[in-house]
Amino acid sequence: MKTKGQKILLLITLLTFMMGYSQVKVSGRVTFKNKGISEVNVTLKDTYDGTTTDAQGNFSFETSEKGERKIVFTHPKYEETEKSVNIENQDITISADLKEQINEIDAVVVSAGSIEASDKKRATALLSPIDIYTTAGADGQITSALTYLPGVQKVGGTEGLFIRGGTGTESKIFMDGSLINNYFSNSVPGIAGRDQFNTSLFKGNIFSSGGYSALYGQALSGVLMLESVDLPDQTSYNIGVSPIFLNAGFQKLGEQKNYSYGASAGYSLLSLMQNVFHFNTDFIDAPQGLNSDFNFRFKTKSGGFFKYYGMYNSNKMGVKTESLEPGYDFELVRLKGSSSYHNLSFRQKFGKYLLNVGGSYSYNRSDLNFSTETNDIESNRSRLLTDGNYINFKAVLERKINRISAVRGGFELNNTDEKLNFGEVQKHYKDLISAAFVETDLGFSNALSAKIGLRAEHSSYLGQNNIAPRFAIAYRLAENWTTSLAYGLFYQNPESKYINGPANLDFQKSQHYVLQIQRSSEGRSLRLEAFYKKYDQLVKTYNILPGKQQSQQVQTALNNDGYGFAKGLELFWKDKKTFKDIDYWLTYSYLDSKRDFLNYPVSLKPEFAAEHTFSAVVKKFIPEWKFGANLSYTYAKGRPYYDIASEFNDGKAVNYTRHEGRLKDYNALNLSFNYLPNIGKKGAKAFPIFVLSITNILGSKNVYGYNFSVDGSRSSAIVPPVNTFVFVGAFISFGVDKTEDAINNNL
Repeated sequence: MKTKGQKILLLITLLTFMMGYSQVKVSGRVTFKNKGISEVNVTLKDTYDGTTTDAQGNFSFETSEKGERKIVFTHPKYEETEKSVNIENQDITISADLKEQINEIDAVVVSAGSIEASDKKRATALLSPIDIYTTAGADGQITSALTYLPGVQKVGGTEGLFIRGGTGTESKIFMDGSLINNYFSNSVPGIAGRDQFNTSLFKGNIFSSGGYSALYGQALSGVLMLESVDLPDQTSYNIGVSPIFLNAGFQKLGEQKNYSYGASAGYSLLSLMQNVFHFNTDFIDAPQGLNSDFNFRFKTKSGGFFKYYGMYNSNKMGVKTESLEPGYDFELVRLKGSSSYHNLSFRQKFGKYLLNVGGSYSYNRSDLNFSTETNDIESNRSRLLTDGNYINFKAVLERKINRISAVRGGFELNNTDEKLNFGEVQKHYKDLISAAFVETDLGFSNALSAKIGLRAEHSSYLGQNNIAPRFAIAYRLAENWTTSLAYGLFYQNPESKYINGPANLDFQKSQHYVLQIQRSSEGRSLRLEAFYKKYDQLVKTYNILPGKQQSQQVQTALNNDGYGFAKGLELFWKDKKTFKDIDYWLTYSYLDSKRDFLNYPVSLKPEFAAEHTFSAVVKKFIPEWKFGANLSYTYAKGRPYYDIASEFNDGKAVNYTRHEGRLKDYNALNLSFNYLPNIGKKGAKAFPIFVLSITNILGSKNVYGYNFSVDGSRSSAIVPPVNTFVFVGAFISFGVDKTEDAINNNL
């Protein structure tokens, strides 16, 4: 037995020696741009032999395989690489230099001037519908919520996005690529129109305050690109009730989940609140409105997708103010407005190509009646009637080159047909703006990308052409730090409301330079941005006065001799991580701007540009209480104001300043509460959200500007309709628990 055991032991020893003798050592180093890469998997193909690299990129393993073999190097951030080796009886040394794997998520993207809330994996800052609804003081309006982001001025008194020293009409709003020509409701002088589009309609948005894409044009300052929702998750019904409005709607999803349709309707009336609060504005006809919309979405068998949205809104109001003119007690203005919008879009993939086609039709009618009242007797009314029809069509064809590189091109048509009747001023304005564009996204690596575009336009009214290059580049400085630089040339037609007589006009022009540094990590985002805008060929006007009220003044275009600039610095900090269940963001903007345009006699600081603006938004959600509290605050340095008049010398219009000054600083603290009783309740069929919001809770008496009499001897402040406003309401959805979004977004 001992001899047999010794033989077995000897055999085992011999076999072990032979196996060890046949093992070959494979070693080397894996690098990227001459720097070692750790955590690279190094394996002999079709075997279990291999290892991973150390911190310096070195590796070593042994194998008993023989002959022609391949070694595979794999890492999530680098392209897989194979190396051929011939294994015999000698150790092998082999090295590999890997190429970076271009990845859509890891790659740096150009974000100079843009805040995106579309693809959450790549967004620089999110402003989702939940964010908007839970921002105190935003009133559920997208454009109001944007005033809490850097670059947008809190102006009041008139609607529009006032971006970095630009007027409200120098920004444009698009839905699924198509222009919305009547995004805001009709209103009267001194009161801003409201958003006409339901915030819940949109799943995401890209807000660009400068250097935007060549796919868009006719905006000197910036654009807001809204993306409507696709198919809903399931059928749902909802109602909203408050002392101000009543609305209801539904979304029906098909059984095969390949189509849906929905509709909503609402009615609003402010008269009840007039009896509760002290309004600064004397509404002789309380603001009221009727709104309705319809939508359908359909997915084809080949993967195409149709979306249609249509809306109709009507509103009316009447305002009475103390007259600034001698011989009159009061001035009255009454409004009847109506508008409709229709948008049809289609997208379809054809192999490596993506086709997006869309068209929209807008109709807007504003019927204003001006009169005076003396000794309780109203004068005859003068009527300002405007009708506008707008058609927009755009087609874009895109081809992907790789995951982050693409080239796209297309064309756009924008037709305007407007009629105005105001006493002696009557006009019929027509213009067809045709445009062609091409743009490419170039991803050189995960750390470097660029966007290059070119847009060309022709205006039938002006009889002029333009060519606008756009360029942007982004580079990753470190793991969480990126920088972007953007440049662009932008053109815009003169506003048709100033074209009330013969004038030799051209496109208005601006140049944008935007530099951004950004740090993004999970739950936190920091953006620092510097910009410079140069304006040329701005419209110059003079005042004509068809009636006897200052509010009836009409400015008429003279030429394109205006110019200006805007420069500044902006900071944006958003944090959802530091404090439990608290989401907050802070913004600061510094703006230095001057313009010689419209009826300005010389280069002046614009009336809509505050030098310093600060905003803070804080949201706290307490899951145990099913309760959310939201706070917002805005401060803006007092803006300048002017009283500018026109006179004629030797038949030439001359503008001059009669009065000028600076408004008091703007302050507003807003507070809102949300209670969601059915969060987490099993078997619940209804999901209500109760809302209480208080706007300007401290009652700050803010001033938006001043009106002056025709001769400049008297003035009155333009103020908000009410200093402090309280809103209470209930929103109930059936079929879909929307409150889960509130939890996920930390109400």
